[in-house]
Amino acid sequence: MKPAFSVIFLTTLIGAAQGLLIALVAGQMYAGGESGGFYALGGAIALLLLCLGLVASVFHLANPQRGWRAATRWRTSWLSREVILIPVLCALTFLYAVVHAFGWAPVMVRLGNGAAIDLPLVLGLLVTLASLALFVCTGMIYACVRFIRQWASGWTVVNYLLMGLASGFTLAAAYAQVQGSLLSGFMSGAAVLLTALALAARAFQLWQNVTGAPASSLKSAIGVHHSQIRQITQGFMGSSFNTVEFVAPGGTETVKGLSVFFLAVGFVAPAALLLAGMPVLAFLCQYVGLLAERWVFFAAGSHVQNLYYQAKG
Repeated sequence: MKPAFSVIFLTTLIGAAQGLLIALVAGQMYAGGESGGFYALGGAIALLLLCLGLVASVFHLANPQRGWRAATRWRTSWLSREVILIPVLCALTFLYAVVHAFGWAPVMVRLGNGAAIDLPLVLGLLVTLASLALFVCTGMIYACVRFIRQWASGWTVVNYLLMGLASGFTLAAAYAQVQGSLLSGFMSGAAVLLTALALAARAFQLWQNVTGAPASSLKSAIGVHHSQIRQITQGFMGSSFNTVEFVAPGGTETVKGLSVFFLAVGFVAPAALLLAGMPVLAFLCQYVGLLAERWVFFAAGSHVQNLYYQAKG
C-alpha cells in the first residue's frame, strides 16, 4: 500500500516518546526513585515528541475539524482507543514532569517492610502502563486487518513494542550522556539489548511475510471458483484511487532494498554505536532507520484488491 508520511512520523515519534518514558521510570526505580530535574526534563522531551506526533497525525485527516469523532467508537475500534490514550498519556507525562520539577514527593503507600511508594513513582507506573497500552492499541490497529497478511499477526504488536522501547532507551542513553548522568551505562546496556531483540523480531516477521502462503487468491478475490482463471487486462484501464493508493511506490524492488537498509541502519549500526559509547549518533541513526522500517511496513502490506488490479492493460 502507499505509505502515508503523516502516520510514519506519528508512529515513530510517539513510539520513541513511550520508550523514553518507560526508560525514565526504569531509571527512576534503578536509582532509588529520587525525583529531580533529570526526570523533569526527560518527561518534557517525551511530551514534546508526543505533541509532534499528534501534529503529524492531523495531516492524515481529510477533515481535521471532525477528528474528534475518531474517539467515539472506543468499544470496538483500536484506532479510537489509541486516539483516547494519546492525550491521556500526554496529561500523565505533564504531571510526571511537573512533580519531578518541583520535587513533590509525598508518600502515597507505606509498605510493611518500612519502604514507601511516593507520588513520582506512582505517576511513573501510571505513565508506564499507559505507554504499554498505547503500544498495544497502535499495533492492533494493523494486526486486526485480517485481509492484509503482512499485518495480521501478533508479531506486529510485538515489533511496535520492541522498536518503540529500543528507540526510547537509545534516546534515554543519549539524554543521560549529555546530562552527565550515572544512568548512562544502564540506559545504553538496555538499549543494546532491546535493539537486538527488535532486530530478531522484525527480521523474523520479514521472513514470515516472504515465506507465508497468501491469504487470498484471484479466485477468492473475485468470488469465482472456476478451475482456470486468467487475467488478461487491468481492472481499471486508467489511473484511479485503486491503482495508486494500494500499490507500493517503486514496486517490490524498492521494498526489498529499503528492508535491507532499515535492518542495517535501524538496528545493526545503532547497536554498534551504543557499544562504542556514541548514543547520540546511535539515536539519530536509529530514527532514520525506523522511518524506513515504517515505510516498508506500510508499503509491503498487500491489499486483496490488488489481485484484481495487478495486471497492466
